[in-house]
Amino acid sequence: MAHQFFFNPYILDNLPAPQSGFDVVQDLSEPRLRMYITSRGVKTFFVRKRIRGTDKRIIIGKYPDVDIETARAAVNGVLETASKKTVVRRKQISFKQFINLYVANRIRRSEDSEMKLMRSINLHFAPLFDKDVAAITYQDIKDIIGKISGNAIAARMQDLLQSIFKYAIEQGYVKENVADGLPKIEQNHRVRPLNKSGLQRVVAAINKEQDIFVRAAFLMLVYGFAPRSKVFAMQWEDLDFNQYIWKDWPLSDRAVVLLQDLPQDSFWLFPGRGGSHLADPRTAWKRVAIAAKIPNLTMDDVHKFLMRNLEWASDREDLRRNMNNLLDEMLDVD
Repeated sequence: MAHQFFFNPYILDNLPAPQSGFDVVQDLSEPRLRMYITSRGVKTFFVRKRIRGTDKRIIIGKYPDVDIETARAAVNGVLETASKKTVVRRKQISFKQFINLYVANRIRRSEDSEMKLMRSINLHFAPLFDKDVAAITYQDIKDIIGKISGNAIAARMQDLLQSIFKYAIEQGYVKENVADGLPKIEQNHRVRPLNKSGLQRVVAAINKEQDIFVRAAFLMLVYGFAPRSKVFAMQWEDLDFNQYIWKDWPLSDRAVVLLQDLPQDSFWLFPGRGGSHLADPRTAWKRVAIAAKIPNLTMDDVHKFLMRNLEWASDREDLRRNMNNLLDEMLDVD
């Protein structure tokens, strides 16, 4: 253990040199500050720091070239610098290659969601693909964002670029985030247009649809309390009518009655083209929205409206009961 005392010029000037090797002394005023005294009388200020599992001794300077107060003041900066991860400057990489690296290491989404993200990337960022990521400029990014129509999409793509270049800095491919400093994109947040009477009109309009599977799928957006991506991809093997559940999600009474009347001729509850499930029946939904006199209504609006009004319960039976009560309240005409 190092000998401890308050460092002052008189004591340090008169410290005896060891016969061989070196001695270590420690400052009581700044306990992280220490000093080597070699057998030749050389005195050196240093600090110790464990960096990534290895004990390091970091030299501040020789005494008296560096005085005591200067050494004490330098301790925090020296330790902070030593703690910083060394930035490795890597070889060139194209923006397209780096996008693939970013998605593989930073994106945690479902397969469908990741495919949707990649479609957006391919659509909007294609002019940058062949450029070296380190050669992309602020003006390049500004031009890309400026060509995107729709403030909401442009804002999301801008946020994505900032995240991509932040990761590029961490990985040592670039020195600065060229997406920083872009003006913030103002967005007019959409007001969801649905209410109780609107929901009743929507259900009435859905019931007039001729296609049995489209009609049932749209009704499940209401009765199933689930987003369209999950509803349209429902499989028969995931249903248990004895326990009124779909996977681990409870089924409302109206959902059970609806689904039990469907023909079970496919792997999917709502089959679409080419042996897959129903995907995106925009024309049919637009027809429903217009008939319900809510032309700007989306399928997601229905799900979000119901979930906002649903009283959550951790117990599955309680949650199912709340689903039934809410549907009765919303859809039973007074």
